[in-house]
Amino acid sequence: MWMEVNRLDFYIGLSLAVSSSVFIGASFILKKKGLLRLASRGSMRAGQGGHAYLKEWLWWAGLISMGAGEAANFAAYIFAPATLVTPLGALSVLVSAVLSSYFLSERLNVHGKIGCLLCVLGSTVMVIHAPQEEEVASLSAMAEKLKDPGFIVFAVCVVGSSLVLIFAVAPRFGQKNVLVYILICSVIGSLSVSCVKGLGIGIKQLFAGTAVLKEPLFWSLLICLVICVSIQINYLNKALDIFNTSIVTPIYYVFFTTSVMACSAILFKEWLRMTADGIMGTIKGSSGIPMGPTALCGSSQP
Repeated sequence: MWMEVNRLDFYIGLSLAVSSSVFIGASFILKKKGLLRLASRGSMRAGQGGHAYLKEWLWWAGLISMGAGEAANFAAYIFAPATLVTPLGALSVLVSAVLSSYFLSERLNVHGKIGCLLCVLGSTVMVIHAPQEEEVASLSAMAEKLKDPGFIVFAVCVVGSSLVLIFAVAPRFGQKNVLVYILICSVIGSLSVSCVKGLGIGIKQLFAGTAVLKEPLFWSLLICLVICVSIQINYLNKALDIFNTSIVTPIYYVFFTTSVMACSAILFKEWLRMTADGIMGTIKGSSGIPMGPTALCGSSQP
């Protein structure tokens, strides 16, 4: 009976992750369209520190679409392990690439089509071999995970590198190199996913009747999530405003997925419960998926 419930949770998480990719992929197009409209009017661009996009309805439509996608993604982390949910974000790259060819006149060449195929194949392999159990079932267990020395070192490195990128690197090279803003979003994103996973566990307990709202950890995770997401939105807007969508989306996905999977491996140790066959399948799938976005990165032809 427990295995049946666990498998049901797995498929619920899988469905939510796929729907999340559709919403998020579409949000990149809507945001880019809004930013392009602002640029055509001569408004101060987001890449130059402007916030005129807050008055553009297309940008808000993109934000709402991204919010719906992130909500589905949030729910997916409640039901399925991060090693499954995060790599499936490759599908948002596929959606974004297809839609950009129709709405942004960014045509896909042969490399782009191969990239789309690799995204689908890699995601399929990940679904087949992903772990279907989650070890952390309560906020108290989550608290113990957060105290792990390995995760503390990882978190300090993430915060330190983010501060260096934001205050030292971004002002000098942010508008010249696409990696700067994307690296900020990606490394911060690894912490936001950990917060989402912890909050998801807390919400599950809340529905089960546990008084998690009295737990300081619950509110700490919520505050940390708000801070991380705010930083991600700000720097993702800067990247989208300056660089081509077909470049930003794939690179962001590759670095974000790598950061999240590293964080998940350190914090949740989901790999320890997998068979050798499952580990090899996951490695192959997670190695194949980034090849898709990488191929897509050089595929757009304005």
